[in-house]
Amino acid sequence: EGAAGPGGAERYFTRWYKPGTAGAGQGQAEPGGSGALTPLCALLADVKGRPCEDFCVLQHSNRRVAGGGPAPGRPRAAICVITLAEAHPLLQSGKTIKNINYQISANCSRLQNKVSGKSKRTCLFVFQMQGAQFLTELAPLCRISSSDGEEYTIYSCIRGRLIEVNENILTNPALLQEKPSTEGYIAVVLPKFEESKSITQGLLTQKEYEEVLMKRRSSAS
Repeated sequence: EGAAGPGGAERYFTRWYKPGTAGAGQGQAEPGGSGALTPLCALLADVKGRPCEDFCVLQHSNRRVAGGGPAPGRPRAAICVITLAEAHPLLQSGKTIKNINYQISANCSRLQNKVSGKSKRTCLFVFQMQGAQFLTELAPLCRISSSDGEEYTIYSCIRGRLIEVNENILTNPALLQEKPSTEGYIAVVLPKFEESKSITQGLLTQKEYEEVLMKRRSSAS
């Protein structure tokens, strides 16, 4: 734990990682498993097609009931913040962000996401959420182009309802590179409660991700 989310609540978040590919251009291994590819990770690698485009999911550590405020002993799904992982190409030196586009297709814009109903924000909790777009693990959140002509698609990485996207990075793209885990986050997603225990399956812990980065470096040397 110790990661920061929107608003700087550093102590409330745990980092989970979704590498575009594990090692040097290979599919992600099942965390703690035999090294076989998981279907989701293999599909993500196929969709992205390029290594090192890694994402970080900041999972809130507190769980409370939806629909009425604090209720000790009644758990709810933990809010997740989608960010770029530190090894993502957009965060490397020499990269300049040219454009960030939340328009996913002709008929779908993440900026048009509407969340209605009684709401309360305390440590990023949203209650009685209605009308939010539903996302799968492979749902694109936005596309980011850099001045060198490259374009990167940012994916949700987890299933859930889209609470909000970060419109501040549209007018100040530097936030994404300077403060990717705080003011430069991509989006906030709320998983279904019944899936809250399984959303991190297929994701890596910070230690496991560091091992992936070490393998990449050794393979490149």
